[in-house]
Amino acid sequence: MVYTEKSPNVHTSTVINEVKANPETPHYVVNFLETSQSYCVGLVDIVNSTQILASLSQPKLSKYYEIFLNSMAQIVEKFGGFVIKNIGDSLLFYFPDSSKSSNSYDFKNCLECGLTMIEEHGNINKILKKEKLPPLNYRISADYGEVSIMKTNGSSNIDVFGTPVNMCTKINHGATKNSIVIGSDLYRTAKKLDSYSYQMINSYSIGMKFVYPIYCVRRKN
Repeated sequence: MVYTEKSPNVHTSTVINEVKANPETPHYVVNFLETSQSYCVGLVDIVNSTQILASLSQPKLSKYYEIFLNSMAQIVEKFGGFVIKNIGDSLLFYFPDSSKSSNSYDFKNCLECGLTMIEEHGNINKILKKEKLPPLNYRISADYGEVSIMKTNGSSNIDVFGTPVNMCTKINHGATKNSIVIGSDLYRTAKKLDSYSYQMINSYSIGMKFVYPIYCVRRKN
């Protein structure tokens, strides 16, 4: 099965009509929605993909990505998330309901999504083995903060921009393989949840005088 992204309920931009009416308008036009909101954003990325993929033929490479991306997307949807896009061998997603409240329990789905991805690692590798494909490992990162939603005139899909998106990309490499890390902004709210343990493992420099703590998340025994 090939995963197909669904578009959320976002107001149609007048930019599209402008392009049709004015041939001089560029074919690619970006339009940001007027309002921005805070969301939980997540990223799952394959570890050492360059070495693995270099050994695969194009048909096997396509199958490899299909299994990984579809498996991750199904988990995201299970916990109320929405896949934004795949970026090479990673998948970017967010949780629309996380904008509705600052209550920590509204962020549980974000953590459960990441932990479930980790727990499915063995099953995904079984599928890959059945297809005579090499096993994979991956890292997961998540953060919370204000993002802007963008659409282009050439697509009905959305994209998101903002600090949590950037931080997810930067802190992802702070995770060991098959684990999840979260940024400090998400940790401040999620730490109230009793089902998880948090360990500060690193910090990311965001300026000469500022560092951004990173936390590994695990289920409590």
